[in-house]
Parts: sequence; C-alpha cells; structure tokens
Amino acid sequence: MTTGEVELRRGLKDVYLDRTEVSFIDGQLGKLLYRGYNIHDLAEHCSFEEVISLLLYGKLPTKDQLNQTLSFCASNRAVPAPVLQIVEMVKQAHPMDVLRTAVSALSAFDPAVEDNSLDALRHKGMRVTGQAATIVAAHFRIRRGLTPVAPHPTLNHAANFLYMLYGKEPDPDEARLMDVDFILHAEHSSNASAFAARVTASTLSDLHSAIVTGIGTLKGPLHGGAAESVMKMALEIGKPANAERYVKELLDSGGRVMGFGHRVYKAEDPRATHLRERARRLGEKRGHPEWYLILENVEKAMEPYRRRGIYPNVDFYAGAIYHLLAIPEDLFVPIFTLGRIPGWTVQVLEQLEHNVIIRPLLQYVGPMDLPFVPLEERG
Repeated sequence: MTTGEVELRRGLKDVYLDRTEVSFIDGQLGKLLYRGYNIHDLAEHCSFEEVISLLLYGKLPTKDQLNQTLSFCASNRAVPAPVLQIVEMVKQAHPMDVLRTAVSALSAFDPAVEDNSLDALRHKGMRVTGQAATIVAAHFRIRRGLTPVAPHPTLNHAANFLYMLYGKEPDPDEARLMDVDFILHAEHSSNASAFAARVTASTLSDLHSAIVTGIGTLKGPLHGGAAESVMKMALEIGKPANAERYVKELLDSGGRVMGFGHRVYKAEDPRATHLRERARRLGEKRGHPEWYLILENVEKAMEPYRRRGIYPNVDFYAGAIYHLLAIPEDLFVPIFTLGRIPGWTVQVLEQLEHNVIIRPLLQYVGPMDLPFVPLEERG
C-alpha cells in the first residue's frame, strides 16, 4: 500500500463498483428506471408484487407468474413463535433495532439459509420481505399491549401490512397508497445500504446477513431517517402560514431543511412526484389538509435553491402520508425498509453473479517505524 500521493474519492463518490441491469438513475433529468421501465409507469400501473417479480426475475410477470408470486408471498409471511418472543423481549427498543434483531433471528429458522443458489436467494428474499412486514406490525402492537394480528391469507403485501397493524382490512385507496410507497422505495442502485449489503454478500455470507447489514445502514439518519425528520419539522411549523418564516430562520441559523437535496438527483426526485399529489388527496380525505399545505409552503420557500439542484426528495411527502395513516414516526424508516428488501436481494444476486470480495484501500498517513518502548519505561 502506498504512502505517497493518491487520488482520494471520499465516500467512493463517482467510483463505479460494477455493472447492473437492475436500476438506472439520471440525476440531472430526475429519471429512475427499474429493469428499463420508468418508475412513473410502474407506480401508476403495477402492484408491489409485480415489481418484486420484475426485480428478481428480470421481466414483468404474466398473470400466471404474478399469481405464483402472490401465492408464494402470502404463504410465507408467518414468523416463527421464538422470533415473536424475541420481539416481545426487546419491545422497548427502536423499531429498526427490533427489525434488525428479528431478521437476524429468522436465519436460524430458514432451512435454506446457506443456499446461495439463484432460486433459493429469490425465494428467501420474498420470504424475508413478507416476514419483515409481520415483524414490524407485530412490534407495533406488542409495545401497545395488543396481540399481534396473524397475516391475512389473501390480501396483497401492502394491504396485509395495514391489516396487521390495525386489525381490520384497510381502505382500498389507502392500501394502494402504501403499495405505491413500497414500489417507490424498492430499489435505488448502489446507495449506502445496497452497497453495504453487497459488501456482506461479497464475502459469500448468507442473504439474511446481507439484509441485516442493509437494515443497520438504512437506520442512519443520513440515509433512511429523513421522512421522520420532515414530519417533526412539519409539527414544529404547526400552520401553513408559519412555513416561510420557519424556513428562513432555519437556513439563516445554518440549519438544514429536511427532505430536500439528494446525493444523486439535481432535479426533482421522480419518486417525490408520485407522493406529492397522493399526500394532498389523503390529507383532504382524512380531514387534515394542513399537513400537505405546510409542506407545500415549505417547498415554495425552497424554490430559490432549485438553481443549486436542491429539490424535494422521496422522503419529503412520505412522512406526511405515514402520519395521516396514523403510523408513528419511529415506524417511518422500517416502512422504507419493507419496500427496500427486494432491492437488497437483487443487489446480492448481481454481486454473486461475478463475485469479487469488496476490499477498497485506505491511504496510511500516520507515523512510520516508531521505536518500541517497553511498558515499564513509558512515562
């Protein structure tokens, strides 16, 4: 390893790790494709299960193939009783910590945990996707002194998640809104959590370990926590009329307006486009249009910063949607996780296709060849 001059790429910025066929991002145009399909088309016309099938199998499913995916997912949502006991034991922890711990425990009950064949990885990815929703919903109820609701045998992933949270079949429009949210979060190239999952996979560890790595990385507020922060900001603002002054005072004091800016996008995040109108409609339907109006006024106050490439990202309106669905703030990032598990799975699939262990370098800039001083002689 050299101690001379090297080109540093902090955060591995602009370094290409590998080739991919899964997702394409044009940050200048605000464009996102899954397997060549525009996110706008997928969000408007597909279910989350269709997107899972697209990501894991490489093409949009036929009706028969989709039915197979729906059937497999619905029949693999149950969580072993010992894992639910672990959730009970750690119920006071943050939901992301509970989810990380429970997914790790799931590996002990999966007979194919060490099988890294293509079909096994796909099936485990779909199984963990369903089980993770059951874990999050069970923890939501357990910490409130309620009995967990068993998964519904026929509802799709999004509707079943809301059913397990509240114990009743959800409003179809709200279930579809959650479905779209999962689609928008499903995959996003080599972001921090996907990269972390690939690092784990590159050692030939198991898929559960890679997903646990992804969960731990996504927990960080610089990656997955913005939706929670946006809603806290909206609650502090309180009224739409306060938004402009709040933004000005925050920026003047050197603060940051959460939910704006993105490492990749220098135009509007295309995922935010879909959540904006849906947040407005949900607010009106639920009788609380003020949350959308607050965010709309924040967005207006931030318009001068668009010339710097600072636009709303996917988290900006997601928090309002979750809040309107009566989902607590500390569940916002776990919901992001539930949508992202298929994306981590396909990232692992691609990593293993031409696997090389991921091992970047660090340039050493410390002292060299220091004389050793025995313990008794150190002052």
